[in-house]
Amino acid sequence: MDARAEVGTIWTLDPQQIAHHPREMWWDILADARDLAGRNVSRALRHRERGRVVRLRLLVHRRRQHARRAVPGRRQPPAADHRRAGLARHPADRTPVDLLTDAGHDAVAAQLQGTVSGATETRDGIYETARQYASCLLDPDVAAWVTPHKDLPEFRPFAFATSRDTLYLLSKDGGGSASAIIAAAADAVMRAAVIVAERSGGRLDPPALCVLDEAANVCRIADLPDLYSHLGSRGVIPMTILQSYRQGQRCWGEAGMDALWSAATVKIVGSGIDDADFADRLSRQVGDHDVQTTSVSTSERQVHLGEHAHREDPAARRDPRAAQGQGATAGHRHPGRHALHPTLVQGASAKVVGPASARATKAITERALAKAIGHDDFGLSA
Repeated sequence: MDARAEVGTIWTLDPQQIAHHPREMWWDILADARDLAGRNVSRALRHRERGRVVRLRLLVHRRRQHARRAVPGRRQPPAADHRRAGLARHPADRTPVDLLTDAGHDAVAAQLQGTVSGATETRDGIYETARQYASCLLDPDVAAWVTPHKDLPEFRPFAFATSRDTLYLLSKDGGGSASAIIAAAADAVMRAAVIVAERSGGRLDPPALCVLDEAANVCRIADLPDLYSHLGSRGVIPMTILQSYRQGQRCWGEAGMDALWSAATVKIVGSGIDDADFADRLSRQVGDHDVQTTSVSTSERQVHLGEHAHREDPAARRDPRAAQGQGATAGHRHPGRHALHPTLVQGASAKVVGPASARATKAITERALAKAIGHDDFGLSA
C-alpha cells in the first residue's frame, strides 16, 4: 500500500472489517441506476443470492423483471440505505410506484402497480426476493459504507477509472456477508473503466488491473465470462483467482466457466490440484513432449553411451499432485512449468515487499487490538 500511495489515493471498502480499516469513504451504490440500463447492482445482488432464491421458473422471471425496474426512478438525492431496504418490507407501500411515476417511467410504474395488486403469492414472492437482495444492508455497520456522509469523500467509479488510484475491496463469505456490495463495486468499476476507454479512443491508458481473488465466493459477477471476451481489448485486465476449476463451474455453470477459461489469455494452474478430470483436460491442452534420456552400458573392455528421445505426457495426467511446489502455466506461447519463488523472501523486490507486508500486518493487528472489547451472547468478554 505504501508504494501505491505514492502514485494515487488508496480507497478501502471494508464493510465487514476484515482488515479493521476505518471508514474513510462512502459509495453511492445506486449512482449509475438512472435508467433501465443501469441495473448492474441488481444483477450483482441477484447472482449473490441465487442459491437461496431458487423457486418456480415463472416466479423467478417476474422477480428479476421487477428487481431490475425498482431502481431506474432514482433521481432524488440518495437516502439512507436502510430506508432503501425498507421499501421491500411492506407490499402495500406505494413509494416504489410513486418514484417510478415521478421519474417519468409511467409504463413501468403501471406494471409494478398491477403486480402489487395481483395474486398474493406472486406479490409476496417478489418482495421476499427483494428482502433477500437487500439483507446485507440491514446491518448498520455495513450500510454505513454506502450511506452519504458529509465529512467523508465519495468514491466515484468514473473518476477512479481516469486516475492512478488503488481500490481494495474486502469481504468474506458466510452469514452476514457483504460480498454482494463488493461484487457490485467491482462490477461498477470495471464497467466505468470500459466506458472511459471507449471515450478515450478504445483503450484505457494506463490499463486497469482488476485482481478478483476468491471471485466465486465473495466477488460473484454474473456475466464475468462475457466481460472477459472484450475487457482486455479495452485496457481493462481482469485476473480471476479460483480455488479450483469446479468452483468456477458451480458459480457460472459449465458453459460459463468454459467461456471464461477460453477467453483468458494466460492461464496459471498452481500446485496441488487433485481434480483428475481437469488434470486430464489440462494435459491434453499442453500436449505430449519429447524427453531426452541417456543410457549407459558397460562391458569388460568399454562403456557405451546412448541417447534417445521418447514421447511423454505431462505429469499432471499421471498424478494431479505431481507438480507440488511448482506452477503450470499455459498461454499464447509454449506452456511451461515454473518454480514458485515467494516475493516476500526471494527476488529483487523482497527488500521492499517483505517489510511493507510486515508493516501492514502490524497495522491490522494494532487496529484490531485498539477496538473496544466486545461481549458475546452470554455477556462474557470476547
